[in-house]
Amino acid sequence: MRPPTLLFAFGLATAADLVSLAFGYGPGHTLAKPLLMPLLAAWAARRGAPRLLVAALLCGWGGDVLLLSDADPAFLAGMACFAAGHICYLTLFLRGPAFPGTGPGRNGRPRARALVLAPCYAAALITTVALLWPDLPPDLRVPVAGYSTLLTATAYTAAARSGPVAGAGGVLFLLSDTLIATGVADWPQLPRPDLWIMLTYAAAQFLLARGTLGERTAPPRAHREVAPTTP
Repeated sequence: MRPPTLLFAFGLATAADLVSLAFGYGPGHTLAKPLLMPLLAAWAARRGAPRLLVAALLCGWGGDVLLLSDADPAFLAGMACFAAGHICYLTLFLRGPAFPGTGPGRNGRPRARALVLAPCYAAALITTVALLWPDLPPDLRVPVAGYSTLLTATAYTAAARSGPVAGAGGVLFLLSDTLIATGVADWPQLPRPDLWIMLTYAAAQFLLARGTLGERTAPPRAHREVAPTTP
């Protein structure tokens, strides 16, 4: 399939999943959810995505399928799949140059942004884990804390090294998984909590993929400048 067709199919499957969740139609969610990440991964691959990006999305697919089950072993296995996906994202962001295409003479800005963002993401991680810790089941406290560290690292490196689109995806991923964690901790939930989890998750994965592809394929600013004319 051509990339626009795959992207349209991803959007259609996402809409079907969200509508199913909004109306409490379980079979629709069960059918639509496993389609999301394979379609997004196929779209990214057709756009020339790095293998690590495709691998991250397929790890998300594994987690999606496992989390369709309510069993504790499936939850832990799903968390492990998503953790593997975050390792793929981290490796991808750390291997590439910070803010590709920003041009010469502007290397200080990404560094300054990274320094500003680091304490913000660290504070968010510490606060979230500290608040959730007493209410989490004892056997899930360490796994959730470890996974949260990986998730926050992905969100930080997406914002600090890739750009605003991928950075927004990282923030939405944080929000989506925090909603899951509050449910595990038995905190009060929004109506239709699965709807908000899937909405933020699908948007997060798309923005991470779109941001990575767009910011890696953007031509360097120096190439877009007009060469000075000679007298």
